[in-house]
Amino acid sequence: MNDEIRVREVRLVDEAGKQLGIYSTREALRLADERGLDLVEVAPGANPPVCRLLDYSKFLYERAKREREARKAQKQISIKEIRVRPKIADHDMTTKMNQARQFLAEGAKVRVRVRFRGREITHQELARKLLDKIAEELGDAASIEQVPMMEGTTMLMLLAPIAKTA
Repeated sequence: MNDEIRVREVRLVDEAGKQLGIYSTREALRLADERGLDLVEVAPGANPPVCRLLDYSKFLYERAKREREARKAQKQISIKEIRVRPKIADHDMTTKMNQARQFLAEGAKVRVRVRFRGREITHQELARKLLDKIAEELGDAASIEQVPMMEGTTMLMLLAPIAKTA
């Protein structure tokens, strides 16, 4: 930027984006100073390097503003968790399914965790059947993102909401 440019000649682009041609660095700096702008090197690898006339502080402000707007527009995806046991009652299961359906409707991913206690861990097929049943029941609202897998004394499955196409 400005006096830090150490090449003899530069290709100059004005503030409107119009190419002005090849200038000596000293002449380009003088032109920038006349217009009250900064000389900023935008393509140092080109031959000759490309420099642009612009208000650098305004450029930095607008770039930061665009980045803030982009962060605002991003949607944060949260992961909600439903914990069940292998021997869960039918009514309790219905309640958990309704909870999961609500989380999916809000756009959150749902992690279903089956916790084993004591000797229950020897019957992992019960947990797998339970998770398959949950995935089948929520099939209209969710897709399986991570298949059921063991992690320590728990079996996990991750469900993602299905995108609405309208």
